[in-house]
Amino acid sequence: MTSVRNATKATRTVAGTIGLFAIAIVYSFPILYMVYSSFKPEQEIAPPSWTFNPTLANYEAVINDELLRHLSNSIVVTLLTVVFTLLLGVPIAYTIVFGRLRNPTSRYNWYITTTLLPAVAVIIPIYLIANALGLLDTVFVLVLLYTSIGVPMMVWMATTYMSDIPGSILEAAQIDGCTRWQAFLRVILPIIRGGLISTALLVFVITWNEFLFAVSFTFTESGTLPVYMNRFMTQQGLFWGKMSAVATIAVIIPIVLGFVAQKSLIKGLLSGAVKE
Repeated sequence: MTSVRNATKATRTVAGTIGLFAIAIVYSFPILYMVYSSFKPEQEIAPPSWTFNPTLANYEAVINDELLRHLSNSIVVTLLTVVFTLLLGVPIAYTIVFGRLRNPTSRYNWYITTTLLPAVAVIIPIYLIANALGLLDTVFVLVLLYTSIGVPMMVWMATTYMSDIPGSILEAAQIDGCTRWQAFLRVILPIIRGGLISTALLVFVITWNEFLFAVSFTFTESGTLPVYMNRFMTQQGLFWGKMSAVATIAVIIPIVLGFVAQKSLIKGLLSGAVKE
């Protein structure tokens, strides 16, 4: 009887593993096919075919000084955006949850509602302001715009994490002699570290992939990788092989970061700021 139960349990384990692998393959198929297409000659991509002669011609065509410039712009813009989002969003969330504001809920709701504003509704007035200030085609204007997108998201998530922290923890820290700023640095931040990492990674991915603002406010010097990829959408047609090569290069950094921060990411997404 025991052997039958063990066999049934082993069968379920194997079936569950196979099912998880199947789901993973389905979800990762677009990325796998993109990488697969990046090694195909341009004339063999459409219509799709599984047999082809592998080539590095697409990578040789896209890897140049322009790609490196756009890649460096993406890295600088994304890292600065994440840093400024953390520096601005986390203290704001701390003030909303533990501060002495008269009506913190209304201020919280104001930050949240800004995420509902579509980018196309504000792009023209922002463009006119940036043009008047001489900020077009600069890294600064992209960092400013992306930070304005990331801060409400950080406030939203960090407020949720901090709301799960009992007020007694902060009171105990103050009794031990910590100021509110010291309690924030030494007590609150370590507790919500996993949540902040997951939110920062989300801001990183959104900023890394953003295209509308990048293509609208940059021309030649400050374009990011999505802008560079857009160059292969021409009047003559879409160069799928080169676009796949650039996209493959673009996804390497987010995937590596996801693997490196997966423990903190899972902890932050599942448990938030709850600490037993």
